Amino acid sequence: MLYYLRNIFGVVARRNSLYNRIGASIVAPSHNNMPLSLLPSAHFIDCPFQCNLMIWVTGFLYIFRYPFSSKVNSDSFNHFFDRNSMKRLVLEEKWNDARIESVFNSVLAPILVSRVLVALKEEPKLVLKFFRWAKMRPRFRHSTESYCIVVHILFSSRMYNDAHQMLKEMILSSTVWPGLDLFDALWLTRNVCVTGYGVFDAFFSVLIELEMLDEASQCFERMKKHRVLPKVRSCNSLLGRFCESGRGETSRKIFGDMLRVGMSPSVFTYNIMICDRCKERDVVGAMTLFNQMSRSGLVPDIVTYNTLIDGLGKLGLLDETINLYAEMTEVGCSPDIITYNTLINCFCKYEKLPQAFEFLRQMKSDGLKPNVVTYSTLIDSFCKEGMMREAMKFFVDLRRLGLSPNEYTYTSLIDANCKSGNLDEASKMVKEMLEVGLDVNVVTCTALMDGLCEKGRIEKAEELFSTMQKAGTIPNQITYTSFIHGCIKAGRMERANEILDAMKKKEIRPDETLYGTLIWGLCNDGKVEEAKLLMTEMKQMGLEVNGILFTTLIDSYLKAGNAVEALELFQQMQEFDITPTVVTFNVLVDGLCKLGLIQDAVDHFHKMEAMGLPPNVSIYTSLIDAHCKSDCIEMAKKLFDEMQGKGIVPDGPVFTALIDGNLKHGNIEEVFNLFSKMTSSGLQLDLYAYTSLLQAHFQAGDVKGALNLLREMHNMGIAPTLVTYIVLIDGLCKLGLVQDALEHFHRMDSTGLTPNVVIYTALIDGLCKSSWLEMARELFDEMQVKGLTPDVTAFTALISGNLKLGSIEEAYKLKNKMIDLGLELDLQAYTCLIQLLGNYGQLEEARMLFDEMIRKGIRPDKVIYSVLVSKYCDHGKTDEAVNLQNEMIKSGLLTGDDNLAASGSQLQH
Repeated sequence: MLYYLRNIFGVVARRNSLYNRIGASIVAPSHNNMPLSLLPSAHFIDCPFQCNLMIWVTGFLYIFRYPFSSKVNSDSFNHFFDRNSMKRLVLEEKWNDARIESVFNSVLAPILVSRVLVALKEEPKLVLKFFRWAKMRPRFRHSTESYCIVVHILFSSRMYNDAHQMLKEMILSSTVWPGLDLFDALWLTRNVCVTGYGVFDAFFSVLIELEMLDEASQCFERMKKHRVLPKVRSCNSLLGRFCESGRGETSRKIFGDMLRVGMSPSVFTYNIMICDRCKERDVVGAMTLFNQMSRSGLVPDIVTYNTLIDGLGKLGLLDETINLYAEMTEVGCSPDIITYNTLINCFCKYEKLPQAFEFLRQMKSDGLKPNVVTYSTLIDSFCKEGMMREAMKFFVDLRRLGLSPNEYTYTSLIDANCKSGNLDEASKMVKEMLEVGLDVNVVTCTALMDGLCEKGRIEKAEELFSTMQKAGTIPNQITYTSFIHGCIKAGRMERANEILDAMKKKEIRPDETLYGTLIWGLCNDGKVEEAKLLMTEMKQMGLEVNGILFTTLIDSYLKAGNAVEALELFQQMQEFDITPTVVTFNVLVDGLCKLGLIQDAVDHFHKMEAMGLPPNVSIYTSLIDAHCKSDCIEMAKKLFDEMQGKGIVPDGPVFTALIDGNLKHGNIEEVFNLFSKMTSSGLQLDLYAYTSLLQAHFQAGDVKGALNLLREMHNMGIAPTLVTYIVLIDGLCKLGLVQDALEHFHRMDSTGLTPNVVIYTALIDGLCKSSWLEMARELFDEMQVKGLTPDVTAFTALISGNLKLGSIEEAYKLKNKMIDLGLELDLQAYTCLIQLLGNYGQLEEARMLFDEMIRKGIRPDKVIYSVLVSKYCDHGKTDEAVNLQNEMIKSGLLTGDDNLAASGSQLQH
């Protein structure tokens, strides 16, 4: 009958065609070693489904002697299965015996092999021997049925290790029967031996061991269905693996199933589930399991308490951790080193060092010795608190006790030293780590790299980068970003680009932060167009171009004086649906104000309000300062009042901007009023505010107040700058206190400040006006010796001084020198020179200078007209004087009733 069925479905008995025609699930060698699923297989080789199905059915029935087999065929195979003869053949390893060859020459070889295995079941070692030998035969593959039979035999004979190995081999290499899975195959062959149901637990355990967790979960479902439950220990293994792989939800389902089918979880089971809940920060769920465990009669062990203490502590529930600690000691569960380390870590994490030290004391009192984890935790806490001395003390103690610092210990100290700027000590510790054979991890190196780059120690950063590569520590994206940032800060843009290229070659993809760093560097380097190209590259890579990058580029374009490009970028920003922030508007308004585009700044100020963004004090400061500098003092005051009306409290820079504006317009009373408001607001005067107030006192003629203010600055520890000295010396000179001005001038050397042209000019002018011409000349020569070129104001001051004291010839020499230097003359200089030429009687040259001044766009005032008219009158040139008088009347400098000659004469004298 079997041969008949075989021929119907085209199965040829020849060996050469056997392996190409029969279903892979029984005979054909597998074409890969892919582990089997527990789901039904549908894998066949060149054979219709009917062929595979019938071969399996006939084989199955033949093995178990169902009457479907014909008597003739049964008799023809009887001699193959004589137990004694087969036992002898295997025992004597007569593998070439014709009877054995006949088995393997048959088209039903896998089925016949299974029958041989059953026949030898009383001799498990021979079963294993025959199975192993058969497996090595060319072009032969055991069926899943054979594997299952051997597993049952070995398990029944208590050869558990061999059974375990056989199960593993079956799972990894076998192809299941059509329409069945491995569990079904094992179940259907269970009657080969009386093995009990432990074999199914072993099968379940092997699946877990092979990390086939989903298959193990399905197996658990089958075992529930057949009422063959695995051991709790095996379930614990599955629960643990699911929890470790982050599949807590699946573990909770299996745990629930265990309870529903009446299994009794152990303490270990509950520990796994409590740990899972703690990892998920569900301490309520963890405590529910803890209480459930106690109600079921199980006694929590040290692991239970340690897990709960850790879970509660990580969430900052420190009182609850103390309660659990007290409970465990009350029930006789002695805390161990892990308990104390966990408690110390929790209290250190939440900056409760005194309580952490109390647990350290209790730990020692219980006879437990702190280990490297204890010390490392406390060292890390000290480092985070900035208590480096205490951290180093514990580090020394750790070594003194014979403990070896680990990576965590060193990393804490290195990171803390980097943050405190002690980079040499951090570098020393990295070297020490390498010397003791510890791996320097990328986090430690990145912390040091960041510290070195922040301090501008780029050479040391280069050394560290090289050390990392030699030690096999692979830099990550953050390391590269820190290094590139350091190179940019050090002005090494070319090196930064080299590092970027190296990073790309290692297929480390730059992120938004790194691109932002490069764009910032290029902008600082004035390479705004390159920065813009880099932003385009970001977009092409699919990276998000955020508002910060747009703001950086807008700021750079404004600083470069390119308001058009900046405004275009601002427009693009909105087209990309990136909402400008207050910072963006700060940059835009301030930049436009500094470029003198005040109306554009005001327009964007109003746009900002329309978008619902509240202007801050910085924006108001920019607008107020711009209006003050453009002589719109009333508008500045209006903005100042407006900001206060909106509840924005003015800060120092706002007051200083408004004070400077009022000083410029001579509103001294308003200046003092603003200073009064500033101090009453509790604002501390800064250097700029003191300098402005000093100038206001001098303009008000209040020398005493000015000098008192200078002493107050000194008492406040605010060192005067060059600008402060300019205001001081110029103010004293203008008030005739030249001697005091000279004293402060000589004190400048002790402050490390070098007088500039403005200070020399103020002193020369003051000395000339005080008739100290010789000293003025000495200072004029001194400034040139020091490499300072006198400006037109210095020349004018000295020329005026010489004229006043009658040194006409010296004044004339100075005039020629000034003209030879090609200095640009101002109104005061022209007035001084015209008077000088008039004194020499060179009226024609004086008139030429006067006309040159007008051609240059300098508008004559009443003083210069009067000087020239006076000189014309003195030399009897009345017509020229009258012509000038008429010009003055036309320009509004003189009325018709004024006596020109008298005016000129008065000016002369």
